[in-house]
Amino acid sequence: MAKKARQRISYVLELDHSSSGGHRLGVNGLAVDRDNAILYSGGRDGVICAWDLNLDLNTHDPDRVASRGAKPRPTTKFRASTQAHTHWVNDIVLAANNTALVSASSDLTVKAWRPELGDTEPHTIGQHADYVKCVATPKSADWVASGGLDRKIYLWDLNGKGKSLEIDVRGEDVSEKASVYAMSVGRNILASGGPESVVRLWDPKSGKRITKLVGHTDNIRAIMMNEAGDTVMTASSDQTVKVWSVTAGRCVYTLTMHNDSVWSLFSEDPNLSVFYSSDRSGLIVKTDTRGTVEMDEGLSVAVAQEHDGVSKVVACGDYIWTATSSSSINRWTNVETGSEAQLPEAFRHLRASSPVSRSRKSSAASEGPGKNEIPAKSILRISNTAAFPPELTDSSESNLTPGALPRKGSELIVDTIVPDIEPIHHLPEETIEGQNGLVKHKLLNDRRRVLTLDTAGDVLLWDLIRCEVIQRFGKKHLEDVEPEVNTLEAVAPWCSIDTSSGNLTVVLEPFNCFDAEMYADELVLAEPVEFREDQRINLGRWILRYLFAKLIDEEIKRDEVQRLKLNEVVEKRRATATRLKALGSITMSSSDAQGYESSDSPAATLRANGANFPMSPGLVIGIATPAPNLPGVPENTTTSSSPLEKRPSQQLTRSSGDDYFSGGISSADVPVKAAATPAGAEQTTAKEETAKPPVETKDKDKDTAKSPSTPFGKKFRMGMSFGTKKLGRSASTSIEKPTVAEEKPEENKSESSSNHEKEIDDNFRGVIQKIHNDYEKQLLDNPDNTVETKITPALPIDAPVLKLPPGTKVIIQEETSGGSANLYRGTVMSVGVDADIIEEKAPMWLGEVLLTNTIPQKDPVKVSFVLHPWKDSLPSIATTDGNNRLNANRMLRVKKILAYVAERIDPQPEEPEPGALKPEEYLELYCNEQLLPNTMSLATLRAHIWKGGSDVVLCYKANGRKEIPKELPQPTLDDPAVSDPGGQTAIPPIATVT
Repeated sequence: MAKKARQRISYVLELDHSSSGGHRLGVNGLAVDRDNAILYSGGRDGVICAWDLNLDLNTHDPDRVASRGAKPRPTTKFRASTQAHTHWVNDIVLAANNTALVSASSDLTVKAWRPELGDTEPHTIGQHADYVKCVATPKSADWVASGGLDRKIYLWDLNGKGKSLEIDVRGEDVSEKASVYAMSVGRNILASGGPESVVRLWDPKSGKRITKLVGHTDNIRAIMMNEAGDTVMTASSDQTVKVWSVTAGRCVYTLTMHNDSVWSLFSEDPNLSVFYSSDRSGLIVKTDTRGTVEMDEGLSVAVAQEHDGVSKVVACGDYIWTATSSSSINRWTNVETGSEAQLPEAFRHLRASSPVSRSRKSSAASEGPGKNEIPAKSILRISNTAAFPPELTDSSESNLTPGALPRKGSELIVDTIVPDIEPIHHLPEETIEGQNGLVKHKLLNDRRRVLTLDTAGDVLLWDLIRCEVIQRFGKKHLEDVEPEVNTLEAVAPWCSIDTSSGNLTVVLEPFNCFDAEMYADELVLAEPVEFREDQRINLGRWILRYLFAKLIDEEIKRDEVQRLKLNEVVEKRRATATRLKALGSITMSSSDAQGYESSDSPAATLRANGANFPMSPGLVIGIATPAPNLPGVPENTTTSSSPLEKRPSQQLTRSSGDDYFSGGISSADVPVKAAATPAGAEQTTAKEETAKPPVETKDKDKDTAKSPSTPFGKKFRMGMSFGTKKLGRSASTSIEKPTVAEEKPEENKSESSSNHEKEIDDNFRGVIQKIHNDYEKQLLDNPDNTVETKITPALPIDAPVLKLPPGTKVIIQEETSGGSANLYRGTVMSVGVDADIIEEKAPMWLGEVLLTNTIPQKDPVKVSFVLHPWKDSLPSIATTDGNNRLNANRMLRVKKILAYVAERIDPQPEEPEPGALKPEEYLELYCNEQLLPNTMSLATLRAHIWKGGSDVVLCYKANGRKEIPKELPQPTLDDPAVSDPGGQTAIPPIATVT
């Protein structure tokens, strides 16, 4: 079975104060529906917009075209829009007689949108393995072709039949540059091009290659084909437009009216006699070759100049629209280049001898120079071989004669005077305004807040957990605002930020989204929650809990229905048993009678793991020896971190009165001889874990034989579970694969075998199947007991209640060779309605987090440090061999380190006196001679105070509020350090009782 692709969860924060319609980032695609006067646009924000033009596109008005000075009133109105894609829209095309708009995107999908048929959302018709760069369709056809960076061309049926043809562009010539950037389709021929600089022609019916056209020297950016299919026109980054004869298989004209990379071509003419082109410099050119014998004799005019490179140009009627890296779309007045065109006097004489002059002579000669005459500086030299207009050189600058010879290939270009090009239009006729999108971001040190800069220059501060803007700074430099809001923290990476689509997208990967935590006492909540001391909140679990809150509610309802059916059978069995009994009757207890009725309230169903207080694994301080000695530790030796690192967090339970952190301080290179396991915790854990073999229970009983007898050790025994490395391993494996032992009862063997027989899906639904299997097992074991719910989402104590904006988008993606493909897209409000889709598409780890409050097990990251008394003012806590190197979880706070120091140098009675000072009140900790705040974590002080790669050196000193003896107290006879001078006993852990 092939390995399943890694899946990730993304959510998109809603941009507020957004006006209706318009793009947030640059526009890449334009398409015009002439009959309905609708303009469609596709942007880098993944949005497709439809605009009502309110123009007559079927009638030519010479007077309107001639009146260049007058600026008409804006007529374009927003019609509709859809968030079609999660990445850039690279190209759009109208297909199926303008009833469907097909888009190609960098999110790897090809989608069709039919707004006139009532579609609010486009549907996916195909998918590539990499960015999809272009789409094309022949007139009136019911299929489209798409090409992308995966070096494939696909033909998709628009009636829902899927892929009809696949063309591998590489073919026999394996080329790294075979990506498809441009494409054009006719009835019987398909042309494609890209970085390979070669135009390839294909048969769209069979997918076979017809021929290839070689001549460009750089990336091919646009392709057009005439209606007959015998002429192909291409635009390239080599600054040329080439015209190819398909029958001859060669280039027949090379047009050089551009001085920069040519990005776009457009024509409505069946013969391509009139076409538009645009380039990277922003120049928009109209070329008219009607009535000419050779294309070199055509007229090429600089219509307008944009501020940015023009990625797409379209024209219809008397209008031209251009798309750039700006979120706005400009409309320009078209220029008359036909027989009515008014040319300068000098150029009229130059064209007198050409065949085209016969069609223009009567109108051009009769009219003198007028206001609407095309300026001489706006007329471009269509090619290097064209005689009209002539190329200007030093000797012929003032001599505009037909005898001016074209430049030869051997001549230097510096001999040529590059004429100043002055476009006819300097300002657009109308601008369809866009909106402001995010273009830059900075994730702050707490990894919960992000600074963003938008296209208007405004700086915003976002909260990634609450999914909202929390502060606005106006028009400032992002780098200037950052020092004002950043904090001195070091938090593990748990998400990545993406603003490529103009929105703030947060991506959660399964391998690290549960790595970051924050202390609950740092939260500012609208409704106060009583947290345990030093409790930490897992950021990934917190946000996922409320992104999918509606889904959890739906699954709880479905679970109640499922259990209701099962419990009805139980009730019938009970009733039958009652009737069969001759003497007396069995009265159901009140608790049994309400076995499933109490589950009507969602709160009543939240039990098991949700009600537990999970301890953070591995939050211990252990004595650490130098690294070279660590590999020598035997396999069955317990290090200071092993008991809690190997135990799943959901199985570690204790009373709410105990400290949030569990752990012990033990030598890293010697085995632990004893560990305390309280009976209370043992019982609680046993209820929630799957059945364990008696061997494991024996091990636990052995482990409880010894326990530290110091006051700190006695405190540690209260409500905590702590075992050996062997025990930790069996505990972790007992969830998914019960350990098989000789002493295992027969009934457990049968249960285990039935578990293996029942296969579950490797997705979100698999978690639900597991729960249902548990219900069936429960009924087999205890047929007279009603089934209690096993859906146990995180409670507010682990994930404080969040009210996320309803427009927050939720996306489930799958990793592919070319990026990531969307499996599901919805909002926080729609995830409940889409439960069936999510169950099928979402990963299993998400189901475990949401429904059982189980996060993937992972070893905690530790920080090594050394503790010294400040200038020997207090006793040293080094062991008898002088080792004072320790390690602990990176999230351990300074006050916990001080509590450890106080336990060693100033042990307190088991029941401290009322009003006694806490260790952090009379001890201080320093690093690099800087006093450390009591709430600072080891990770923060290592990153921002110590700033080094070696062990952190910390110094403790008294602040004078309490007198501390200068010598360590003498150990008593029952101290493990005395009874075991070799140091083989676990040193009492850091733990306090509130």
